[in-house]
Amino acid sequence: MTKRVHVAVGIIKKGASILLAKRHGHLHQGGKWEFPGGKVEAGETTSDALKRELREEVGLTIHSSLPYMEISHDYPDKQVLLDIHLVEDFSGDAVGAEGQQIEWVTLQEIGQYQFPDANQPILDKVIKDFA
Repeated sequence: MTKRVHVAVGIIKKGASILLAKRHGHLHQGGKWEFPGGKVEAGETTSDALKRELREEVGLTIHSSLPYMEISHDYPDKQVLLDIHLVEDFSGDAVGAEGQQIEWVTLQEIGQYQFPDANQPILDKVIKDFA
């Protein structure tokens, strides 16, 4: 049986730019770009997990977020449930707090980045909604 991982994901939007982070090479889907976030721990709400993960990963304090979409995706070696929130109310300056590369990108630039397959529906919706 494949492992199912619940992940809180943030579409972090500042003006016309969206924050992306590059996955470390040794991780699942390593070397690809993603919308920042991380695993929801036992007993944690998705919102709490998102706030914790974004503080730990990119140094941002999230004041509020809005549910954006949910995706279930099956990879050969694991299943992921992506619980995606739109984040526009935050403070701090984004940094790759875990040594990962981060970039603020515009919708015109986002197509130049390679994402994990599970992120394609997110990209499609982001491009449609914010164009």
